[in-house]
Amino acid sequence: MERIGVLSKRKKGVTRLTRSSKIIKTIINAIQDKKGENIVSLDLRKIPEAVADFFIICEATNQPQVRAIADNIEDEVKSQCGEYPYHHEGKDKLQWVLIDYVNVVVHVMLPDSRKFYKLEDMWSDAALEEHKD
Repeated sequence: MERIGVLSKRKKGVTRLTRSSKIIKTIINAIQDKKGENIVSLDLRKIPEAVADFFIICEATNQPQVRAIADNIEDEVKSQCGEYPYHHEGKDKLQWVLIDYVNVVVHVMLPDSRKFYKLEDMWSDAALEEHKD
């Protein structure tokens, strides 16, 4: 039942994002500002089951960095785009923080969590773009 709720959260009439959308650029820059590593974006727009248009995934080397990246993303998106997260989770354990902006979902992960959950493999039909400094 919960999965259905997640799938239906997309609002009708909401503008679909592109790779050059301001929010995506802002998120990637916020990650890079805090030295996030292995940054990728997955374009999910052509996948009917997808819950968002884009996933942005990155790694942090330790828990304080996970928090710093997640906090910087929220601060920068709020100040530059006027957007607040629809939902976020994981800030208590800091293994994997998810920040949901409805059309773009950000995953800030420790390397072990990223290797275990393999989000890129789960969404292997999505076009993947790597973001280097």
